[in-house]
Amino acid sequence: MNRINLKLIITIMLVFVFIVNFGCIVFAATEQVIDKKTESTLVELKEKEMKSLQDYEETYGSKSYGMTAYILHKVQIFSIPFTILGILIAAVYDYIIGVRHLETKEKGQALMIMFVTLGIICRVLPLVFTIVVKFGRE
Repeated sequence: MNRINLKLIITIMLVFVFIVNFGCIVFAATEQVIDKKTESTLVELKEKEMKSLQDYEETYGSKSYGMTAYILHKVQIFSIPFTILGILIAAVYDYIIGVRHLETKEKGQALMIMFVTLGIICRVLPLVFTIVVKFGRE
């Protein structure tokens, strides 16, 4: 498969995604924006997150430490899919595209190391923060 065919396929896929997204936007604009059930669900989610934030503030004894711990916990949760996605992209560069282009293979290896490192840091950072705050303030 040559570059022109690959570019054509990617362009067609992007146009298709834009058309589907535009159709969803137009459909959403014709419907009622937020109905009562969705509104009550959003309020419940907001109250739940505010309670979680208050729990962090009580646990760490400070508003700033509680907010930091809350944010680090969210980063820890959302880092998992981004790390997996990054490793998949790096694997494509390394094992599929890198077969013919050695500079791309090296780029894939570097990306894989970077995403694994960032994933480990994002997973360990809340633990390090807790240890420093709990035992470092005494």
